[in-house]
Amino acid sequence: MDNLFDLKSKVVVITGAGGVLCGCMAQEIAKLGAKVALLNRSVDNANATAAKINEAGGEAFVVACDVLKEEDVKRAFDEVMQKWGRVDALVNGAGGNNKLATTSEEQSFFDLSIDAVKSVFGVNFIGTFLPCQIFGKQMAAQGSGVIINISSMAAMKPLTKIPAYASAKAAVDNFTQWLSVHMCQNYSKEIRVNAIAPGFFLTKQNRFLLTDPETGDYTARGKSIIDHTPMARFGEAQELVGTLVWLLSDASKFVTGIVVPVDGGYSSFGGI
Repeated sequence: MDNLFDLKSKVVVITGAGGVLCGCMAQEIAKLGAKVALLNRSVDNANATAAKINEAGGEAFVVACDVLKEEDVKRAFDEVMQKWGRVDALVNGAGGNNKLATTSEEQSFFDLSIDAVKSVFGVNFIGTFLPCQIFGKQMAAQGSGVIINISSMAAMKPLTKIPAYASAKAAVDNFTQWLSVHMCQNYSKEIRVNAIAPGFFLTKQNRFLLTDPETGDYTARGKSIIDHTPMARFGEAQELVGTLVWLLSDASKFVTGIVVPVDGGYSSFGGI
């Protein structure tokens, strides 16, 4: 069983690694022996995460990378290859929402900024598509690899207020399925593509919708989410790691093209 979940010496690239969820993922898989490249547009948080990994005896380094810029992603790929010579896995964690693409009492659907909507689609979909092209090409050449995209519950059950984010994540789900078939049929049966769909976790991107900035109490939306989550709480970042390790390792060797909910039962509950 230990070998089944073994990640020792696997080279794993994580985009959005400066965020809470992906930063936690990086630290936890490094404890299991993975070598981790942390890609993020802003490097401060990623540097802090890499420092913790290296101080604990792991291997990690940071690359400043805007996943919407092809030259940045190509440069990041070159740095990973120069350092470790291969890419075993890519985790596409870069993403997020934009207040200007979010409906509210003050901002109707008809007033949403098209530029903001484009930015949300960009970081969530193009920010997944582009790294898959550049790092996936190396996987095709070496005949093996794992790609894990980070989706959302919003892709499965569109949520109020966030039409751009929900639609972009739905595109990520569809693309995950498409790419899983494409890689198997055209390059190697040893390349797997899956996605994780987190339920509700408090992050910098959604905190403004779920908690009151002055009191810290849940907003009406935050309370509604808790009411519709059978486990009656928000998820903890560490609770994504088990699914991540399963999908990265040979434990899921015959698994490709799926989206795994990690949501405390939210997707199963009908509200009654």
